[in-house]
Amino acid sequence: MKAVVNVYLKNGVLDPQGKAAHHALDSLGFNGVEDVRIGKQIVLKLSSDNKNDAKIEVEKMCETLLANTVIEDYTIEITK
Repeated sequence: MKAVVNVYLKNGVLDPQGKAAHHALDSLGFNGVEDVRIGKQIVLKLSSDNKNDAKIEVEKMCETLLANTVIEDYTIEITK
């Protein structure tokens, strides 16, 4: 199985990378961009054959290490 975890800053948390990218895009003439938020994607190859067990295990990984849950949210997608 494969797990894709997308980690991103919670709403209201300052995103300096996003602001810098937004400013750069605006400077390059991409004026239609209203906001930019930058996060990270983590792809895990799992040995589990059970989708529910895999999701529970990845949630534990996120809560323990992969995401700083004080300032970050995350989504998990499990595929075969």
